[in-house]
Amino acid sequence: MSASREVIERHKKYMFPAVTPYFGDDAIVVSHAKDQYVWDIEGNQYLDFFGGVLTVSVGHCNDEVNQRIIEQLNKAQHTSTLYVNEIMVRLAEKVASITPGRLQKCYFTNSGTEADETAVLAARMYTGNQDIIALRHAYSGRSMTAMSISGHGTWRLGSVVDPHVRHVRSPYLYRAPKGIHNEDDLLDFLVEDFEEVLATTTNGKIAAFIAETIQGVGGFIVPPKDYFKRILPIVKAAGGVFICDEVQAGWGRTGKKWNGIEHWGVEPDIMTFAKGMANGVPIGCTIATPEIAEAVKGMTFSTFGGNPVTMAAALATIAYIEDHNLLENADVQGTAFRQHLDEFKSEFNFIGDVRGMGLMQAMEIVVPGTDKKPDAARATAILNAARKHGLLIGKGGLYGNIVRMSPHLNVSAEDMEAGCQLLAKALAEVG
Repeated sequence: MSASREVIERHKKYMFPAVTPYFGDDAIVVSHAKDQYVWDIEGNQYLDFFGGVLTVSVGHCNDEVNQRIIEQLNKAQHTSTLYVNEIMVRLAEKVASITPGRLQKCYFTNSGTEADETAVLAARMYTGNQDIIALRHAYSGRSMTAMSISGHGTWRLGSVVDPHVRHVRSPYLYRAPKGIHNEDDLLDFLVEDFEEVLATTTNGKIAAFIAETIQGVGGFIVPPKDYFKRILPIVKAAGGVFICDEVQAGWGRTGKKWNGIEHWGVEPDIMTFAKGMANGVPIGCTIATPEIAEAVKGMTFSTFGGNPVTMAAALATIAYIEDHNLLENADVQGTAFRQHLDEFKSEFNFIGDVRGMGLMQAMEIVVPGTDKKPDAARATAILNAARKHGLLIGKGGLYGNIVRMSPHLNVSAEDMEAGCQLLAKALAEVG
């Protein structure tokens, strides 16, 4: 029995079966990782183009980030929010300075799930309303409320218990209803759908509209450029606030901007972050306008929220992005990446759509000669082939047919070219 097989068998014996790794019984058992590479315990090296689901944002075991973590670890490891630590205040100040509009007050937690839960709680307490409008194809996490908000049957485990969540159509141009072929027609349809859901499934008053800037698990679905400008006046008229989920799209991932929503030119009332904010150290962050934050009355605390080591990791990650001009690099290398993907789409007839922004790019895999029939089996085959050639990528989408890719923000031109060549080999192999 190989070393990997032995660990996989122990994993199957002692972990929940629902903890399902990529590649099943042939899962990668990670030994170590550094910068752009991951190694398994058999010694195989992989170029990482997924970053643990858009989480390792500036490279594995980044020296500058790790040094700041070690310094803080040797100074103070834990406080909880029942005590004040200055480094938590510094991170809150920094987040407030680089988020749009009047966002100012932060609450730190451990994950995107908790960040979204906090946002929903704040919206309901501020507005006095209960109903939440979310998007189909959305993903918000694994708590009961977060699963209720998620618009994927595959991620709604057990009994989804929040009765006040309503779902509207996703701004998913590739799979828009028949007869809709451009963004203008799609926008008109989405506005009508939103207004109808509001009129038929609520009393006309809502607490919030929650949306990812780019739908992550949904398959990197990018809304039309005027989507939020058309939808948010309806939200405001219904007494609601806008919760912008930047768990995957935030911290420079979309290129040029810190926050994905800045590309759409609107100001959220609440924003949520996690994943790449601290380069893989567990974190969640909810930031709101002062009046919304102040509406959360009563006592609450987070045992691990605002952990000083986590705060140091986040500050160091943000500083690294600033010092190395990675917002620009994400745009430049993202453009190069997209050019390769567009070429692949022209070459391989099973690539139905290419979409994304910056270093957040996807290919939707379909059965050639059909009306966009999803091909999950081929998408899985592409992941397997990429792994064989030494490249790590991900997948997603309601049907499991979307290949998702997110190189680190500091990916070099050389690594981008190398990764695209490995991806080309994988696509040709399954073609």
